[in-house]
Amino acid sequence: MTAATDEQRRELAIFLRARRERTSPADVGLPGSPRRRTPGLRREELAHLARISTTWYTFLEQGRDVRPSRQVLTAIADALLLDGPERAHLVALAGEDSLPPDEPEFLSPEVADVPKLVEPHPAYVTGGSYDLLAWNDAAAELLAGATEGPNPNLARWMFLEPLAREVLPEWTRVAQGLLARLRTNAGKHPGSARFRRLEDELRTASPEADAWWPRYDIATSQPGSKWVRTRSGREQVMTYASFHVSDQPEQVLTIYRPESPARD
Repeated sequence: MTAATDEQRRELAIFLRARRERTSPADVGLPGSPRRRTPGLRREELAHLARISTTWYTFLEQGRDVRPSRQVLTAIADALLLDGPERAHLVALAGEDSLPPDEPEFLSPEVADVPKLVEPHPAYVTGGSYDLLAWNDAAAELLAGATEGPNPNLARWMFLEPLAREVLPEWTRVAQGLLARLRTNAGKHPGSARFRRLEDELRTASPEADAWWPRYDIATSQPGSKWVRTRSGREQVMTYASFHVSDQPEQVLTIYRPESPARD
């Protein structure tokens, strides 16, 4: 086990509090009370469910230099009803899965060429902070305005570019999913200036990002489908699949294809 850094311990504390406050007594079979002043579970309730001492669990939420075992992490994850990506995030923050330090994004030329190979299907590659690292013409057409400028970033486009809400009829659902994936990556790089600048920018300019960021939603890239609106104003469902670059797992190739004919 690799010792967690000070920033990781602080991030772990924030994550645990956020998840505890979102877990109601009813969710875990405990009786509720109208007099409860604490949102979600109390610390002592969670500690009881995880079969650890309240003091020891409190140290975790205070960011103290304690090192939970994998067994303890599993017990806490079970008590909080964490899903797969959330459990992996918990383990990483606890120092069980160290990640490389904050470094400039590098995209190999071989990966950069892939979006062009799948034309006419829209395809692009994003980095850990959702910088757009490569794309094809179809993606530039689909994501109107996203690929423009010196440092295109998908999260910045999603929350700060009004055209994103025109392109995505289900903007709220799609934006929440992207922010959850960004939040996941940011939590793995506590202290990263790149992620911190992006967080500040999004939360300052977007009321939605400011409201959703503290919820600490966790998500990973998954295949799915979404409604999109073309530049002609027609709507259609497009399916998509995402693939992690083998030697740069935070870099993701996403490819779209139409699932249904466009509608007016």
